[in-house]
Amino acid sequence: MNLKAFAACCFLATVGIAATPVRVASPDGNVTVEFVLQEGGSPAYRIDYLGKPVVLESRLGFPELRGGFTVANSAVTERKSQWTNDFGERRLVPDHYRELNVDLRHTSGALMRISFRAYDEGAALRYSFPRQSTAEFRFSGEATEFRFPPGAYAYEEHSTEGEYARVKVADIQPQCERPLTVEYADGRFASLTEADNERYPRMLLSPLAGVSGALVSALGGATSNGLGGGRDDGRVALAAGESTPWRVFVVGRKPGDLLERNYLLLNLNPPNALKDTSWIKPGKAMRDTTLTTANAKAIVDFGSTAGLQYVGFDTNWYGAQDLATGDATTVRVPTLDMPEVVRYAASKGMGVCLYVDRRQIKKQRDVLFPLYESWGIKAVKIGYVDVGPQEETAWITETIAKAAEHHLALDIHDGYRPTGNNRTYPNLLTVEGIRGNEHMPTPEHNATLPFTRYINGIGDYTVCYYTPRKLTTFAHQLAMAVVSFSPMQWIFWYDKPSDYQNEPEIEFFRHVPTVWDQTKLIQGQIGQYASIARQKGDEWFIGTVNSSQPRTLEIPLAFLTKGRKYTAHIYSDDDRAATRTKVGIETRPVDSGTVLSAPLRAAGGQAIWIELVK
Repeated sequence: MNLKAFAACCFLATVGIAATPVRVASPDGNVTVEFVLQEGGSPAYRIDYLGKPVVLESRLGFPELRGGFTVANSAVTERKSQWTNDFGERRLVPDHYRELNVDLRHTSGALMRISFRAYDEGAALRYSFPRQSTAEFRFSGEATEFRFPPGAYAYEEHSTEGEYARVKVADIQPQCERPLTVEYADGRFASLTEADNERYPRMLLSPLAGVSGALVSALGGATSNGLGGGRDDGRVALAAGESTPWRVFVVGRKPGDLLERNYLLLNLNPPNALKDTSWIKPGKAMRDTTLTTANAKAIVDFGSTAGLQYVGFDTNWYGAQDLATGDATTVRVPTLDMPEVVRYAASKGMGVCLYVDRRQIKKQRDVLFPLYESWGIKAVKIGYVDVGPQEETAWITETIAKAAEHHLALDIHDGYRPTGNNRTYPNLLTVEGIRGNEHMPTPEHNATLPFTRYINGIGDYTVCYYTPRKLTTFAHQLAMAVVSFSPMQWIFWYDKPSDYQNEPEIEFFRHVPTVWDQTKLIQGQIGQYASIARQKGDEWFIGTVNSSQPRTLEIPLAFLTKGRKYTAHIYSDDDRAATRTKVGIETRPVDSGTVLSAPLRAAGGQAIWIELVK
């Protein structure tokens, strides 16, 4: 059904006085969502946290479907469950919420449902269109408003791999990226993002015309393929029975709460769609920058020292990447014997990851995936993906599913950001959409990421170590292996095995996992410092990164099991260390009552590996 035919009546229809608000509260009562019909039959909502607004009363709907509604029915349900995530930041994930479903009838006869969920961790809403005589609904965009209370600031970021700036919400420029972390005048925090986007335009955020301090969903946005051009297409086509993605607020009393609660996005996605996940292997990867068999084998040999699970081949191994002549079915580098590298890596318990430009994947996907499976390839990194329009989102989702059919893990690069869909398809080990060490970002940026981009989960930061171009210390880069969550964690991004000169702190990379049982934000101030503790089995790892201002932090170990004894291996910046990296190592006994000191130099950091004494 083309809704343009009755767009006028949407805005002119009168429904009388606003309907009585209906509310739903989170299980702990701290988060409340209120729905109301405004004058003219326009649906609106409000979210409160700790008795104060996260979002003031804001309108809902689509450009062609804003008013002319009456409430047909509303109902509240509650669900409490728990699920296991073997590929996340926490293994046991609680999923407890109350849901308000409001069924609306338009003057045209069209039916629309708006669903609201209230969790202890935040709130979410989405639209759906129950099955009805209308087979398909088409819209020019989406018009979900987010009207923030006065005095709110946010961490604004634009483009594929942008930097963050703390600005007044009223000063945010069009097409701001998500997640958008908001700092309220009273000290609370929230992060606005989307979840469960499988075939819908991505949501960006733009100023709401005529309303200071308010934003509106801006769908699509120019494709971010890194090649110039692209298009801005936020058009929507939804079949009756389908739903939009969730619009989500993760909330917290302090910024660290946002990271600890980011599993909310996973909860808003369908469960694992793969019957067998035993073939999916998280781990650390190192890139071969020479495209030679000799260097690839050297990386495999280095793997036992650095704890690597993958060797990766980046661009050009198959020659040209252009659409007309590119062909990723054949190795076109005479110095690279791919079968031999695959064989040698497998003999040492490692896998091979191949980079393929999205143009070849689009042209040859149904040939390449079964071919790579026959070669013994374990993962594929897709570069320069198109993002924004609905058809591109659908293509990416389909590509993830097809890769799983051929036992291929994926690393999707450039503009794509996860929406919690790695719960449904855990073979999606990592994605980019982050300013990582390809750009050598500032330490302030690194101390911002845990409270902003990482609210959306997996992010391929590409940790570096030996390259002299980095703007942080060596201990800071060690710590980033914990701070940055990526089940496929690329380290030594610009390095070669020959750069290693027996630096003892490399043992930290060997031991640090890439997926976790628990995650805790110990200390943190956005853009200044972050100290994150993650657990795997009986071991804990702590990564602390600092900005350009020297400081000393206290690291309490109260998260350790009481009554148990542990050994802490502490890796810190130390000019007295004998190595060129100047990382000192201290080993000491600790327990749950221990408080460690972390003296942090400018752009410095500290990494800690804690093992149980048995």
